[in-house]
Amino acid sequence: MDRVLGLDVGDRRIGVAVSDALGITAQPVETYWRVGYGPDVRHFLALCKQYGTRSIVCGLPRNMSGRQGDQADKVFAFAQQLEDAGLLVQYEDERLTTVLAENALLEADMSREGRKKKVDMIAATLILQSWLDRQKAEQQRTAEEEPAAPGTEDTDLMEFEDENGEVVQFRIVADISRNGERYLLMSDLAEEGDTFFLQELSGEDGSVSYRSVEEPALIEELYEEYLRQCEE
Repeated sequence: MDRVLGLDVGDRRIGVAVSDALGITAQPVETYWRVGYGPDVRHFLALCKQYGTRSIVCGLPRNMSGRQGDQADKVFAFAQQLEDAGLLVQYEDERLTTVLAENALLEADMSREGRKKKVDMIAATLILQSWLDRQKAEQQRTAEEEPAAPGTEDTDLMEFEDENGEVVQFRIVADISRNGERYLLMSDLAEEGDTFFLQELSGEDGSVSYRSVEEPALIEELYEEYLRQCEE
């Protein structure tokens, strides 16, 4: 699967994310400050060339009833400029993604200035991750009638039981090592854009368990490490 750019299009800023080469995870790239249609389109043409792709997913603003408003028209207008330049544009519902991105940065106890610099590209990452997960879910539904070949299980998914004994699936977005400890950035497949960190714990008998990371300072450090990994 070719890489895909994800955009959170705003009036002044555009958050940018990109998929990995396998099309499994979305990674933040930058927050681009808009200049005008011409320079903006040239910037994204260059960015697409850098990542070897022509595919873009734009977040589509809707209100909670599902209706499109004035901001959606602005996204369509910008997307038309990209298509006229030869890029392929698709759309993903972006309801609540900016709120979720802001909440994630608040949970990391990030300063207001820090949130302002990163909220748009985190929102773009959530938009693109939602689109990638939906593509994979559709592929899995298509292949449901075909038995899985041995050894082809999806190792990027983890299953846990909730308090009601129901099995809930989560996707591993990133695997982070810190001070000899392993942490996983997880995405809840049932709640689009909901991310959190788990710490892997090893028992004396070799068993493995996980705990939810709740410490704000540690969460901020892990998010910073995740962003550093994405930039490498």
